Amino acid sequence: MFEVEKKFILSESDAKKLVEGADFVGEKTFTDVYYDTDEFALTKNDIWLRKRGGYFELKLPMHLGDKNFSQQYQEIEGEEKIREIFAIAKINDFESDIEAFGYKLFCNCITTRKKFKKEGFVIDLDSVVYDDKSTYNIGKIELLVEEKKQMAEALEKIEKFAQKNGLKSSPVKERVIEYLSRSKPDHYRALVEAGVIDLS
Repeated sequence: MFEVEKKFILSESDAKKLVEGADFVGEKTFTDVYYDTDEFALTKNDIWLRKRGGYFELKLPMHLGDKNFSQQYQEIEGEEKIREIFAIAKINDFESDIEAFGYKLFCNCITTRKKFKKEGFVIDLDSVVYDDKSTYNIGKIELLVEEKKQMAEALEKIEKFAQKNGLKSSPVKERVIEYLSRSKPDHYRALVEAGVIDLS
C-alpha cells in the first residue's frame, strides 16, 4: 500500500469547515523522536528515521525529482528491515547499534492527532508541541492506494476535495522541518542546500 497525502496550514475556521459532517475516528497523542548523523547523512537525502511509541520507522522518498510527489514516502516499519537497509548487524538493542554508527536524536516532538473520515478521505488535525514548548498546527488529507501508478490520480482527488472544502494549496513545512527552521538553522540550511527543502 502507498499513502498519498497533502498537508495544509489550517486556521480554526478552516479546520471546523473541513471536519463538518465528518465521522470522528479518534484522538491520540504520540511522541516522535528523529535521528541522523552530525553530517545529516539521512535527512540531506530526504530519508527520515524515527521512533514512534517505541517502534522504529524509516521513510524513503518516492518523488525522485517530481515535485508533485514531494510529500510522498514509502514507509518501512520494524527494526529488522531497517537494519537490512542500513546494513547494521544486531549487537545490542537497535538504539545502541544505530548510535554506534553515529545516528543520534535531533528532534523530539509530541503530537495530539484528531482523526476523521469524510467522503472516503482520512483527515488528521495535528497539534504539535516541540521540546522547547513551542507549537505548530497542521492538517493532513490522505488516501491509500494499492499501486504506485495510482498516486497521481489520488493526489488530484485530494486537491479537489481540499478546494471543495475551501482550503488553499500552499507550501507546508513538515513538523520536523518547521522545528529545524525555528531551532536548528545549520541543519535547516544544509537541507535547503541539498534541495530537500524547496523555498520556491
